[in-house]
Amino acid sequence: MDETAGGFDGVFRLMLTRDIAIQVLKWLALLALVWLFLRWFEWRSVFIPYRQVENTPADFRLPFEDVTFTTADGVKLNGWYLPQSNAKLTVLFCHGNAGNISHRHEKLLILHDLGVNVFIFDYRGYGRSEGWPSEQGTYNDALAACAWLRREKSIAPEQIVVHGESLGCAVAVELARQQPVRGLVLESGFASVPEMARAIYPWLPMHWLCRIRYDSLSKIGSVKAPLLSLHSREDEIVPFSQAERLFAAAPGPKKMVELRGDHNNGFAACESIYRAALSEFFRSLGR
Repeated sequence: MDETAGGFDGVFRLMLTRDIAIQVLKWLALLALVWLFLRWFEWRSVFIPYRQVENTPADFRLPFEDVTFTTADGVKLNGWYLPQSNAKLTVLFCHGNAGNISHRHEKLLILHDLGVNVFIFDYRGYGRSEGWPSEQGTYNDALAACAWLRREKSIAPEQIVVHGESLGCAVAVELARQQPVRGLVLESGFASVPEMARAIYPWLPMHWLCRIRYDSLSKIGSVKAPLLSLHSREDEIVPFSQAERLFAAAPGPKKMVELRGDHNNGFAACESIYRAALSEFFRSLGR
């Protein structure tokens, strides 16, 4: 009888161990799914690429070159180079996280009117550019665009103004930190992705979970180029306080110009202020 009882006890312990193992595996699978969802949610919140190119500068009677160039890690990118007669400055435009270069024609028209060359490009995964966007990937893309200007157009670093728009501000800051440039324009810039997460989800610890950083706040102190910051207090996506923190951390010379309107249309809501600020900045750089 003792042997039988011992046998039942062994079977019971074995079944209990198996049940615990199954429960542990279920919890691990659930945690893995949650982790994958968070990674997808973070990526989808930061990058909103759009593949279809809906127009070209030719549709707005702007002369341009359709350009294909390759990054250091072998990704083929697409961009447009818009020349301007006797231009002394070239704007390297790093667009925001949504759409592609075909959705920036209003800003291309303004920049062209201000008498500068413009090179606007799509990050990997956007428009006609190959690949899949990532933080390091966008940094590589901007470096390749800058190298193309120097190699194909013989444009010296002291003639390049890097213009970032929203997400592109973080790309522009990193480029200006690594490469000597003539000037830096930050339009609707933010401090970092974790700081944005803290602002958007103050009741959740999302800022602790961010793998994508875009930490311009810690980098901008290393940028020696003159800075123009453009931001609206009515920006419903990037709080004005983010731009203020970024501006305060920049070493200078620097200037902040306050716009009106929402995140995507602040430049259009007060176009005269926007134009005047860019024109004055270009003139101060020796346009």
